Amino acid sequence: MAISTVMPLVERDLGDLWLYGWAFSAFFLGDLIGIVVGGRSADRVHPVGPLLVGLAVFAVGLLVGGLAPSMPVLVVGRFLQGIGAGVGPAVAYVCVARGFPVQERPRVFAIMSTAWVVPSLVAPLAASAVAEEFGWRWVFLGLVPVTVVAATLAAVSIRSLSGSTAAHHDAVPLARVLALVAGSAVLLAGLSAGSVLPALAGVALGLALALPALGRLLPPGTARARPGLPAAVCIRGVLTFAFFSASAYVSLAMTAVRGQSTLAAGAALAAGSVTWTVGAWTQARRYESWGPARLERTAGVVLVLGTLLMLLALVDTLPVAVWFVATTVAGLGMGLGYAPLSSVALAGAEPGREGVASSSLQLNDVLGIAIGTGVGGAIVGLGDRLAGGPAAGPDLRLPLVALFGLSALAAALVAVLAGRLTLRRTAAVPG
Repeated sequence: MAISTVMPLVERDLGDLWLYGWAFSAFFLGDLIGIVVGGRSADRVHPVGPLLVGLAVFAVGLLVGGLAPSMPVLVVGRFLQGIGAGVGPAVAYVCVARGFPVQERPRVFAIMSTAWVVPSLVAPLAASAVAEEFGWRWVFLGLVPVTVVAATLAAVSIRSLSGSTAAHHDAVPLARVLALVAGSAVLLAGLSAGSVLPALAGVALGLALALPALGRLLPPGTARARPGLPAAVCIRGVLTFAFFSASAYVSLAMTAVRGQSTLAAGAALAAGSVTWTVGAWTQARRYESWGPARLERTAGVVLVLGTLLMLLALVDTLPVAVWFVATTVAGLGMGLGYAPLSSVALAGAEPGREGVASSSLQLNDVLGIAIGTGVGGAIVGLGDRLAGGPAAGPDLRLPLVALFGLSALAAALVAVLAGRLTLRRTAAVPG
């Protein structure tokens, strides 16, 4: 979050504006590798090993980014940061599975959601202050000692956990991961293409490369939302698509359509971060009495309401306060729905293979975010081209209506699929 804040300064210094988007896409692509390799490695060896390796790769990525002489080198640094960032959550879920009884996990996931609040509020301001006083490079370099401290605390905390109890271990499917990464890169390039034919070609080729690999990395039955672990993995991807495809463009809508400042847009997004945490703690208290299906259904309905309010907030005659109501409602829905899926996934994992389940869940999580924001960018870009130039104000309203409407439909699908969530164990997981 801190690095995203200073990226305009990075581009101003290093140039190569055409690589600006790839500084974020490279992080996402590295994330895919880290998620799969980290989660499955935690099934094969003690979790402390993969976690420390992941944090070390993340620190190296920070050093490469902070010392980068050019934008291509910085993109490489971002790719390494993504690998390390992907390992962390995948291994953390394995630690939750082995370190806490089932009834405690909803509360643990609520605590993990709370850990996002302070960074989301503090990181942009802190990064801006550091960049202004010392330069943007120290935003990268200043995070290295923080990573070292985190690695030390984590190693001490999880060293008492048991190793894997599985009778056999899956090989880390590097070929499939690389095929998924290559397909995702082509797909993202297609979505951001400037004309229709290259966009269609990129999307088609990207899907042809990525879908077969993805099908072998996710639990059997994920595409059909088969009850149990496959349903949890499927719904997680739909949920993140619904939320992030809308929230990623709230700032654009508030500034370009409603004429508000970036400060107001940031405040609206921060309000959603707070209610995400409120929702996470609500699900922790209601998980046993309501069950995951009812929680997820409620989350889908609340998220539908939030995205529909974003549609209404585009109307000039309505007060700007509607944006704050919309983001807080959407954040609440995300908080209610995100953590229960983690609990269901771990409950559906075979003993000793929690890393496989964790990596599957995180994989669809990240893909939902990437595809949601990519599709959103394609819709806004199409509206820009149809307007005949840089779209602004009323010209952006129609593509944003389409985007928020699509997000609402995805949220409604979450509510429909919620009934497939069960706590029964799944017989098979991807090999």
